[in-house]
Amino acid sequence: MQWAAASGQTPKMREIVLDTETTGLDPAAGHRIIEIACVELMNHVATGRVFHSLVDPEREVTAEAFEVHGISTDQLKGKPRFAEIAGELLDFIAGDPLVIHNAEFDLGFVNMELGRCELSPLDLPCVDTVLLARKRFPGSPASLDALCRRFAIDLSARQKHGARLDAELLAAVYLELIGGRQPGLEFVGDAAARGADRRRERAARPPRPHAPSASELERHRAFLAKLKAPLWTASE
Repeated sequence: MQWAAASGQTPKMREIVLDTETTGLDPAAGHRIIEIACVELMNHVATGRVFHSLVDPEREVTAEAFEVHGISTDQLKGKPRFAEIAGELLDFIAGDPLVIHNAEFDLGFVNMELGRCELSPLDLPCVDTVLLARKRFPGSPASLDALCRRFAIDLSARQKHGARLDAELLAAVYLELIGGRQPGLEFVGDAAARGADRRRERAARPPRPHAPSASELERHRAFLAKLKAPLWTASE
């Protein structure tokens, strides 16, 4: 922080938007993660850095879960087990705050999987966007679909749930929930660009003459002659 102040740079805040898909609803009943994705945010803006992996759950995907995400048991055969991706996942998160939609569900599964690997559970600051949405819009639906529709975020690619797409959509929803880009508020660069366009569109006009004509000088002298004790003669 001292270095940032001395150099004139603003410290960057890193957050991780996390989402999972699973074989079922309850990790205590033996259900497992089958897909996990993390999207990096820097100062609330997605940087393009993503961690994503399908995971072999070493068990069957339930029919109910398949209806939600469309990922079958056969599609997961040969994919890495969670223990094989745990280190890379933790390295990507790097101890930074999390943003999760219904955090209790996803963290329950992630921490169960980490426990299976004899790794410490995630104990990080976490924004639950479900709670954030309910606080901001009491009584309104707080599902990811509903929030995307509220904020006019394109849902055309979301035919079923998917960890990577859902994390990317949630990153956009999160920006809106914390304020987003307010109507009528322009970024400086955008305003400058539009100003430059307007300047280019103006028609060129001939320069105005600056020197007075002989008739203008004569009218000016006649006008001054009518003034009684003008201020500029007071010191003469």
